Amino acid sequence: MTSPTQRISGTTPRIGARDLALVSVFAALIAVLTLVPAVPVGALGVPITLQTMGVALTALILGSLRGFSATGLYLLVGLAGVPIFAKFSGGVGSLAAPSAGYLLAFPIAALVTGALATLVLRKVRRFRFLFLFLAAMGGSILIIHPMGILGMSLNAQIPLGKAFILDMAYWPGDVVKNLLAAAIAVSVFKAFPAFARRRYQS
Repeated sequence: MTSPTQRISGTTPRIGARDLALVSVFAALIAVLTLVPAVPVGALGVPITLQTMGVALTALILGSLRGFSATGLYLLVGLAGVPIFAKFSGGVGSLAAPSAGYLLAFPIAALVTGALATLVLRKVRRFRFLFLFLAAMGGSILIIHPMGILGMSLNAQIPLGKAFILDMAYWPGDVVKNLLAAAIAVSVFKAFPAFARRRYQS
């Protein structure tokens, strides 16, 4: 007879040591991608970086729980003062910058993108690249851009409409970065099928 504990453990994913290592590795990956020189855009100077590609790639490969954990770890380390944000910045002062909304959106976007990617991997057998790209764009459209617009409006004290217009400059880059993230994810799933099965490892 199966005990209640066994039934629960059979349906609830548990993060083990290897999963914690993956979370750390992908948090570091996002930090490394931030080292690529940022391109300031617009009057507020909110830069185009590879952070968002790192967030999308992390969520696509690790899924929602581990993706949220990795991006959350990256955010916490940066807010603690380690200069791993754009332009080698860090600390709680980053929350007062026009880009704060984008930063705070990363863990939530990873949660959404990871959930959508898991749905794709379970239901779709053909054209996975396309659907994984759409999953990544889902995180961008539903979470990153709205929170980024709100952050710019609040911290730069500009109307939401103006913040929306400024945000449009980041869309072409996001499309390209999400295409790259989806392509890399497909390659990883072919090389390491366990990632596609969303297996948690002890």
